[in-house]
Amino acid sequence: MYAQAYFAYDSKKSGGVTISHLRFGKQPIKAPYLIHKADFIACHNQSYVDRYNVLEGLKQGGSFLLNCTWNERELAENLPTAMKRYIWENKINFYIIDAVGIAQKIGLGGRINMIMQAAFFKIADIIPVEEATNYLKEAVLMSYGKKGDKVVAMNNAAIDTGVNASVKVRVPASWGNVQAVEDREKPVPAFVKNILVPMNRQEGDALPVSALIAVEDGTFPLGTAAYEKRGIAITVPAWQADKCIQCNQCAYVCPHAAIRPVLVDEKEMAKVPAAFVTKPATGIKDMNFRMAVSPLDCTGCGNCAQICPAQEKALVMEPLATQLGQAELWEYALSLTPKPNPIKKETVKGSQFEQALLEFSGACAGCGETPYAKLVTQLFGDRMMVANATGCSSVWAGSTPSIPYTTNHCGHGPAWGNSLFEDNAEYGLGMLLGVKQLRNKLSLDIEQAVQLDLGDEWKAACKEWLEHKDSGQGTREKADRLIAELEKVKSNEPLIREIYKNKDFLVKRSHWIFGGDGWAYDIGFGGLEHVLASGEDVNVLVFDTEVYSNTGGQSSKATPTAAIAKFAASGKRTGKKDLGMIAMSYGYVYVAQIAMGADKNQTLKAIVEAEAYPGPSLVIAYAPCINHGLKAGMSLSQQEAKRAVDSGYWLLYRYNPQAKEAGQKTLLIDSKEPTIDFKEFLMGEVRYSSLQKQFPDVSEVLFEKTKQDARARLERYRQLAGR
Repeated sequence: MYAQAYFAYDSKKSGGVTISHLRFGKQPIKAPYLIHKADFIACHNQSYVDRYNVLEGLKQGGSFLLNCTWNERELAENLPTAMKRYIWENKINFYIIDAVGIAQKIGLGGRINMIMQAAFFKIADIIPVEEATNYLKEAVLMSYGKKGDKVVAMNNAAIDTGVNASVKVRVPASWGNVQAVEDREKPVPAFVKNILVPMNRQEGDALPVSALIAVEDGTFPLGTAAYEKRGIAITVPAWQADKCIQCNQCAYVCPHAAIRPVLVDEKEMAKVPAAFVTKPATGIKDMNFRMAVSPLDCTGCGNCAQICPAQEKALVMEPLATQLGQAELWEYALSLTPKPNPIKKETVKGSQFEQALLEFSGACAGCGETPYAKLVTQLFGDRMMVANATGCSSVWAGSTPSIPYTTNHCGHGPAWGNSLFEDNAEYGLGMLLGVKQLRNKLSLDIEQAVQLDLGDEWKAACKEWLEHKDSGQGTREKADRLIAELEKVKSNEPLIREIYKNKDFLVKRSHWIFGGDGWAYDIGFGGLEHVLASGEDVNVLVFDTEVYSNTGGQSSKATPTAAIAKFAASGKRTGKKDLGMIAMSYGYVYVAQIAMGADKNQTLKAIVEAEAYPGPSLVIAYAPCINHGLKAGMSLSQQEAKRAVDSGYWLLYRYNPQAKEAGQKTLLIDSKEPTIDFKEFLMGEVRYSSLQKQFPDVSEVLFEKTKQDARARLERYRQLAGR
């Protein structure tokens, strides 16, 4: 949520402030070689008081600063017993500050770092406060000067306000005698209790080797992210039932699967809690509809509320504390009986009635990558195999100890593995070839088994499977029918036993290779090109952030001209590599460029077509990223993707070699003529606008080249589409 979640200061250390607790990504990282006895500790997110031993190492008489929305009375109700007792017994000077409220009034949204820094210098009293504020303002100018005078002014206001905003808490004597109230723990899997919880509390070093050995063969179970319930959002969506038009677009764009449509039948309606508000489902007989929200899994990005097309928004962002009651209603919604999808899942609305098998990932709030991956799991997740290149998509999908990929009520879900930048494409191809060999052998066995005298139903099931074994549509149903017949016959025939042993391969696997542009355009390009040239039925999804997002924002071959990134500090001087055109040159690779925020239907159609195509497919997805520096904020990341297409910066198209056989055009350009100014789009992102401020002499030349590169690309595709 913030650059520093909580930090500690030791007055005896030389050089001023020593940071001992930093937060990158999902949890704080405790550095064991830094300080253990602190004079000052600050916690920047109130949800951490329940999740970590925040006061560990704070000296007697030390100072503790908590950013929270609670007043003094509410502190007694919300702070853990152990924390209250520690504060009293160790005579801790306890301060609170509503830094988020201050930041929002100033216009900084949830950015509280300068407010908390200013409060630290006031409380710690290590140098005169006036000197400290001057140093901070100098640092603001150095860090944010390139973002404009307005940003500098807001941060200076944050410093001036934060200096005097903290309130010292009068710690009551009752905190010294407070008794712990035993919570009734919900039953959780042993892995969650014995490994995930301790590791998430930063107590992994205390785990015995025996606990880790218990994790058989080194694999971690799926779906463990659902047990974290981090509660890190500042605001979360509140559903306004009377205004909802039931389009499901909010669920479609949610990066974390924290908002989902729920259908309730008449029998269930008789038992729902009073607070479980529903409305009649539009176009679905005998069903009621609810948009369920998980406040503890939401990151507060606001994309759902922003994307809502209702005239009066059906989702309103409210403070997390006011929506905590929705957590129980979310659990109740998940406990309802799963229902067959009443709408075609290859539609925007229908896709969201399918369970997301990627949920509560560690991605940034407003992430542009995860909505694509989540959608793929909703369409094909029960039979997916994913090879994932190292990068953002391997971090938000597989940061020990939690895994957001999960299974449905039948126990089916994606099989996921991570490989390196340089060989992930080959890794994914290897998965496919291994499965292909097993299924070829299975096919030969079934061709022999169909001749056995085991009844007409057996023969029909075998013949149906053999006829459709390479078709993804309906593969689960056909496999289930054959498995049911296998269990009926209970034959001792070795051939039947062999088929039954490999029954998991009766379903046609949906093979996917995931990775970012640093992998696809650069380091893994040789392997990717080899896989696409193989002609095998494998699907590649590239999350194109146009920069190495996970390793610090370095320029990649996907970075366009003029964009500022590491290794291109004065603006990249060469154009973006046209990965799609390279792939199309083979003539037998399905290729598409998509942008969810620009066209949800085109995104869905391209993914469905790519998976159905009986050969290699490449889908390049535009993914807005925090590295872009969206001036509108990541709450508008979907809108930013739309602006990219509307300006002509990003092109939507689909190239399907099969269309030629039907006498149709192989290349369809789905983008319309630009409707907004190209430079206006560029100036909405710091990666471009900062070039104008820092290098005014070359910025206009480079901006014009960026525009001409985009126009030349469009013209090339138009020429190809017109053939």
